[in-house]
Amino acid sequence: MMKILIAGGAGYIGSHMVKQLLHGGHDVVTLDDLSTGYRDAVLGGMFIQGSIADQELLDRMFAEHRFAAVFHFASFIQVGESVVQPARYYANNLVNTLSLLDAMVRHGVKHFVFSSSAAIFGEPHSIRIDEGHPVAPINPYGASKAMVEQVLRDYDRAYGLRSVSLRYFNACGASPDGELGERHNPETHLIPLALQAASGRRENLTIYGRNYGTPDGTCIRDYIHVCDLCDAHILALEYLQGGAASNAFNLGNGDGFSVQQVVDTVSRITGEIVPVIDGPRRMGDPARLVADAKKAHDTLGWKPRYADLDVIVSHAWTWEKRLSTGIWTGA
Repeated sequence: MMKILIAGGAGYIGSHMVKQLLHGGHDVVTLDDLSTGYRDAVLGGMFIQGSIADQELLDRMFAEHRFAAVFHFASFIQVGESVVQPARYYANNLVNTLSLLDAMVRHGVKHFVFSSSAAIFGEPHSIRIDEGHPVAPINPYGASKAMVEQVLRDYDRAYGLRSVSLRYFNACGASPDGELGERHNPETHLIPLALQAASGRRENLTIYGRNYGTPDGTCIRDYIHVCDLCDAHILALEYLQGGAASNAFNLGNGDGFSVQQVVDTVSRITGEIVPVIDGPRRMGDPARLVADAKKAHDTLGWKPRYADLDVIVSHAWTWEKRLSTGIWTGA
């Protein structure tokens, strides 16, 4: 059993991480300012409301608790918003992360698992993106993640802080038992948007572009279940605890699904027609983004448990039904 600090543990992926660590018998402390997360999504352990920017709070926490590691999910994630409000993204995703890392250095905590993103790669140069792909982000969100990865390399050399950066492709799905799921506001992810359109919580779903060079003309993306992401974080920590060097891994299924395939799957799983309207292409949307996750498979022993799109959508639909029928009474 280890004591682990989860920064941003009240958010979508962070709350699933807290649940999975608790289930594994670990001692978890969640730090979240609730700017985008939900207190009722933290299903156990100690919760502290506050920001990773608060140096005094961090010093008190690190002095009181002997953390074996820190998992960091406390980032802003909206690509479009990052373009119009870059200062907000650099302040939180970069500067505040430096605040957290500096506290770790001061208190001798040596293991850090970072929630990075495939957005660091920018426009794809190959059908499947491996770790050797050029890092060339095309928006401030991706740039902020790439900058933190560089900081981590420098902190390793200078201070011995070892880390694993996990580059997600498209996080999706929900806890199989229906306890947790996506509650972004506003929601920007395709699967929950399609499910909201199916449940009636949303008037329709917009498909942005049908003239890409793909079999059905819609964009292809790599969707990775949130619980599989959590598995990767645990394996990454075990990797560091075993004495391995800092590293970075791409996380995805390795198989892409088109927007139209997602819509068709949602209709089949829910038994509802998804009302769709067609929109123009969005600037910067590549036709295909798919991960090559061989390095994570070979080095961490990671393999997605929920790679099937039907399973991903089914789990997310269980959660959406709770939200749309009012069974969920949380904030």
